[in-house]
Amino acid sequence: MSALAPLPVSPSGPKERVAYLDNARYWVMLLVVIGHCLTELVVMDSARGVYTWIYAFHMPFFILISGYTARHYVGDVRQIRRIVSTLVVPYLLVELSLQLITRHYTGEPAQLMVLSPQWIGWFMAALILWRLTTPIWRALRYPITTSILISLGSGLIDIPNVLAIHKTVALLPFYVIGLHMTREHFLRLGTMRIRAASAVLLAGLFVLCQLVRFPDAKEWLLWKHSYVDLDTTFAEGLLVRAGLIALGLLMTFAALSLVPRGRSWTTSFGERTFYCYLLHGFVIIWLDRHYHLWDKLEPYGATAVAGLIVAAILLANLLMTPPFARVFRPLFEPKLTWMFRPIDESPQVKIPV
Repeated sequence: MSALAPLPVSPSGPKERVAYLDNARYWVMLLVVIGHCLTELVVMDSARGVYTWIYAFHMPFFILISGYTARHYVGDVRQIRRIVSTLVVPYLLVELSLQLITRHYTGEPAQLMVLSPQWIGWFMAALILWRLTTPIWRALRYPITTSILISLGSGLIDIPNVLAIHKTVALLPFYVIGLHMTREHFLRLGTMRIRAASAVLLAGLFVLCQLVRFPDAKEWLLWKHSYVDLDTTFAEGLLVRAGLIALGLLMTFAALSLVPRGRSWTTSFGERTFYCYLLHGFVIIWLDRHYHLWDKLEPYGATAVAGLIVAAILLANLLMTPPFARVFRPLFEPKLTWMFRPIDESPQVKIPV
């Protein structure tokens, strides 16, 4: 297959799917689970470098793809119903469940905070807000510039954690850029020259992250703190965040250029990343709170980090298998026919004025 071959579609599923995008979802989901598994070990140099490299681009990557797949959103009845069934309901189920589990083990949060996502729920909340505001970003004359200015400006003020609005706004440029990308943009990333340069870039940055310790990198890469909280001046904060946006885009495009375009076993797994994202947090919380696994692993250093990476890959693949999709689809993608009015399929008749 040539580097600029058309993006093949997957024949499975009720809608036509692009194999390339499902492949991309698969690989970025591995990074998500690995990153979350390493979070408690970032005090160790062997984990910090891998964590920094992953967090520099894995959510920009995921968000840009989410923006691209939302480019046809116009807010019609079917799309609103889908937002409720596949975003709002899963958000409520997962966020409340994780908060209850955490409170069982630690006593926190003392009160359930359904509108204040504590961990993985933030991405679902952000997707809801991004999707609902999509028509705005389609209508603006300079949407990308506007989104970047909003992201940079959000660090100047202290924003409460309501529906993860701080992260939602800070990471907004990646969604808006994805929203305005076209199929041709993805195809241009597939040239052999770009793919070779991308491999060198990502490998070089990976090595750099292992060799150089970046102060406060973890806090910056969470995209949720104001510049004051990060103990920096407004000018420095603006420069650092602008650099992180540029770095996130550069690494995202590099990773996208390396994603296989043909259908393979990763394609079908990539169709089920939704379930992996929603479920992997429960496994990590259980192992951490019930068995204190990460405390027990820390003395083993780099060996523990390597073992966790392998375990994270195995866990992610397991949660993307068909049995988990079949079991959890009724919960995470409910029909909710009882909640909505029937969709009027009859043609609209214009009344002459």
